[in-house]
Amino acid sequence: MASTQLIMFLIQLLQYSFIQKTFISCIFIAITCSILGIFLVLRKLSLIGDGLSHVSFASIALGLFLDFYPFYITLPTVVLASILILKISKKTRLYGDASIGIVSAISIACGVILANISQGFNNNLFSYLFGNILAISYNETIFSVALSFIIISIVSFYYWDLFSVTFDEDYAKTIGIKTNFINYLLIVLTAVTVVLSIKVVGVMLVTALLILPAVTTLQISRRFKTAIFSAPAIAVSSVILGIYYLFFA
Repeated sequence: MASTQLIMFLIQLLQYSFIQKTFISCIFIAITCSILGIFLVLRKLSLIGDGLSHVSFASIALGLFLDFYPFYITLPTVVLASILILKISKKTRLYGDASIGIVSAISIACGVILANISQGFNNNLFSYLFGNILAISYNETIFSVALSFIIISIVSFYYWDLFSVTFDEDYAKTIGIKTNFINYLLIVLTAVTVVLSIKVVGVMLVTALLILPAVTTLQISRRFKTAIFSAPAIAVSSVILGIYYLFFA
């Protein structure tokens, strides 16, 4: 009965164009986040989403302060920050989580300073902090779908390289895999995905979309390929239920 009610409710919602854009954007972003989340969790880099989301907060505050569309500043800034995190962890004796913490703390401080300079936390900044799934534009929907396809295609193309580096980086290096390139590829794809997710789930919750589906499926899956396919299913189900309760509640 409950499942029938859910299906009927979703059918009614999908009659509206803004709901269609919301569903399409959320589903593709959920799939992308969950797939990358599997590799990040196994590489013990799951908190990088949190660090990059804080960088996004600072760059969004900068964009609003300069009266620019925040995305134009956020995407290159977050990509550069992801590369910086990897370089800090490789060039120094710091572990990945320490380098994430350094970049995250600096970014939060810069974001707060910029927000205060620009007369505090205005409504635009709050919409990026907590997401605004009902205000996704047509262009943003197209952009989300296109970038998701590109990211999923790249992951599919480099699947075995990512798999090898994830489970045994030293062995991957001995068989000729360019491990540095794969590491940077994973980090940059994560950065793009974080920026892509901010408008939907917000800076505060993007980490949950990266970590929770991956962690959940790794607890119940015995094979890696099973986890790769079940994580998106869990993420998409969570997004659909979240949208349902957003309206039903």
